[in-house]
Amino acid sequence: MSADQKFEALGFQLPPPPQPMGVYKPFLIVGNMAYVSGHGTFRADGTLIIGRVGVDLDTEEAKLAARQVGLSIISTLKDNLGSLDRIERVVKVLGMVNAEPDFEKHPYVINGCSELFLHIWGQEKGVGVRSAVGMGSLPDNIPVEIEAQFLLKE
Repeated sequence: MSADQKFEALGFQLPPPPQPMGVYKPFLIVGNMAYVSGHGTFRADGTLIIGRVGVDLDTEEAKLAARQVGLSIISTLKDNLGSLDRIERVVKVLGMVNAEPDFEKHPYVINGCSELFLHIWGQEKGVGVRSAVGMGSLPDNIPVEIEAQFLLKE
């Protein structure tokens, strides 16, 4: 089954690809690498999930928010590449969690995005290197922001 078929089988609804909120490109290809700028927690209707993890959202809600960020990244990939089948593999994910100072489960939260990529591209190609870190704040008080890098097929 192709990556596009695997994604369709999951039954998720994509949010619209986000537009830049500053001076940057949301997506860029350099050589055989696709870079996706930090994406936020856009829902399918274009609204944002907001709140601080450990205060406004619990760990499970934050993990679902990270999955929503993954869907936003998928939306950008499909918009720019036309097909998820153009991705050879996930290379790197950087997940940032807007959490209260004592929160310690950042990797668990970012699994929401990483598990989505795993289901689409499989264990070998859907899991790359990753960092999951806590932040004192994120734009618009979103709970999670994620950027990613992908290797494109030749």
